[in-house]
Amino acid sequence: MKKKSIAILALMIVIAAAMNYVAFFGIAIGNMSWGGVLDEEQGIKRGIDLAGGSVISFQANAENPSETEMDVVEAIFSARLSNSGYTEARISRDEAGKITVEIPSETDTDKAASLLGSTAKLTFVNADGETVLDGATDIKNAEYKFGQTQQNGAQEAYVELTLTSDAVSKFADATRAAAARASGENYIAIMMDDQMISAPSVSEEINSETCIISGSFTPETAEELANQIKSGALPFDLTVISKDTIGPELGAKALPTSLVAAGIGILVVMLFMVIIYRIPGLMADLALLIYVGIISLVLGLMRVNLSLSGIAGIVLSIGMAVDANVIIFERMKEELKLGKTIKASVDAGFKKAFSAILDSNITTIITCVVLYFSGIGTIRGFAVTLGLGVVVSMLTAIIITKFLLKQLVGLNIRNRKLFCKQ
Repeated sequence: MKKKSIAILALMIVIAAAMNYVAFFGIAIGNMSWGGVLDEEQGIKRGIDLAGGSVISFQANAENPSETEMDVVEAIFSARLSNSGYTEARISRDEAGKITVEIPSETDTDKAASLLGSTAKLTFVNADGETVLDGATDIKNAEYKFGQTQQNGAQEAYVELTLTSDAVSKFADATRAAAARASGENYIAIMMDDQMISAPSVSEEINSETCIISGSFTPETAEELANQIKSGALPFDLTVISKDTIGPELGAKALPTSLVAAGIGILVVMLFMVIIYRIPGLMADLALLIYVGIISLVLGLMRVNLSLSGIAGIVLSIGMAVDANVIIFERMKEELKLGKTIKASVDAGFKKAFSAILDSNITTIITCVVLYFSGIGTIRGFAVTLGLGVVVSMLTAIIITKFLLKQLVGLNIRNRKLFCKQ
């Protein structure tokens, strides 16, 4: 039993070291490689305060646009930004129909303006020019995909549309009518902002919930089109009145410096845990290293847009991970002082601490959800990193720390002073 427990603990140390190495320094296997969380192309995206970005101002082409209309524009902008991964973007507006968007890590202002300002009005039109489907009311979802659109055809980027239940029957009627027409008129054109994307011929009735838009798309343009359709059409046209790129407000070295500070804080916390809780504290430190590796990989692979507020969320979640361990270890100490065995104390400590840990973490997650859906810009970034961190920290505290302490019990350590002060 001792040899097995020692082997498992040694393996967990190796896993913790490997995860952190891959997270921060990357990995290359054959033709596949990942540069790590700090890699600018493959890792986390940096917020505008860390990496600069684009600042674009729009003016509504409407006379005295209402607050409701501007709310719709802001909601659509927010959806398009979120769909494109810009969770740290900031939106502001004034009473004259002007709206300004700050997009971090995006220096192509033309691309950003196109993403936000396009009305994205999608329609399906028959040969007589009659609209048979309207993207605003008949399209349930739009998703970018890459693959074959025709049997034995080449792979290409395309957009797959999911129709509403009412639209399925309308589209079936339209395609049945088009299929009965003469050659050259048996088509249904797909129009985006009154520009024809494609006009596929129809040979039979199409009675399906999904259909595709294909053409000369790149993966980027297909994904952009899907995002625009999914977020809806703007209530009026917008004119770009200014497009600027700005440098990082806090300097290019702000992120590495913040991470160093966070690392120092983690080391101090780990030292505290060992001094106060001894061997259990050492196991908690190992679980904390595993947590750091997991959360770093998650943030890097998800390409979360990170600002200083996001870093604050991560550091706060690290503190909550340690807080969960403190609750567990205090319950263990109480059981040990009652004269119970180490094994019984470990089991009772986790059992008694579980409800308190679960309640505190659930309330924090609820707060993060509220912040995400009601906040903007950096507040949403803080909510994302804190929420992810809390979920991962709760799992590491409850599952990994418990697993490590079980292995510690398997070593048959009898000196109770290694677990708490007598």
